[in-house]
Amino acid sequence: INKPLDRITADDIRYLLACKKRDGRSNTTLNNIRRVLCSFFKFLVNDDYIVKDPMLNIDVVRQEKVVKKPFSPIELEKILDVCRNDKNELARRRNVAMIECFLSTGCRVGEISSIKIEDVDFRKGECIVHGKGNKERLVYFDARTKIHLQNYLDERSDSNPALFVTLKEPHERLMIGGVETMLRELGRRLKLNKVHPHKFRRTLATSAIDKGMPIEQVQQLLGHQKIDTTMHYAMVKQQNVKLAHRKYIG
Repeated sequence: INKPLDRITADDIRYLLACKKRDGRSNTTLNNIRRVLCSFFKFLVNDDYIVKDPMLNIDVVRQEKVVKKPFSPIELEKILDVCRNDKNELARRRNVAMIECFLSTGCRVGEISSIKIEDVDFRKGECIVHGKGNKERLVYFDARTKIHLQNYLDERSDSNPALFVTLKEPHERLMIGGVETMLRELGRRLKLNKVHPHKFRRTLATSAIDKGMPIEQVQQLLGHQKIDTTMHYAMVKQQNVKLAHRKYIG
């Protein structure tokens, strides 16, 4: 824009967004730019650097709603099959245990990464995790996940308190980037698009709703404050909508 901050107008912002649109930026990116600029100019107004906020009349860019699909049963089996065939025994056990943990608990990747061994109660099949805002909550895992976690821990020889650690010594805690890299590599080997932690979370939510779990309980399971957020994660199968219509209305 090449103007002093106190002379920037709403038209200047619209021109900037139009240029970004012309350069091929998606509406999602445009909204992210808008969001950053809103925060920036709000700061300038609050700290008396400028008098008027040029972002007040800049509307949100309309975005097409894209249905984000969960993993299909076949895709999940392919992912697990690759893990099971890993030549590195520790990698095989860790990766299978981690994926089963994602599918059973619906945890965020940061929550999975931060779990300590002492947080896991194998007898009760539950685990304490720290979600957004460092809020503590209980998540639950099934018998299959329990077996894979115990098999993985039995294979480990280190003393790191983290539940999931790196494969190479000195076996540090496996961080978010390490989890994402591992899953991305699995997707590349299988030629599957978008193999990432959040897709497992979406898969759990969709499966739970599909099997009849009340949306309020799914919300609690995922640690969402607003139920609208939970609905974005879940994709209800159209066939089940048809059956429900016949049952309750038809």
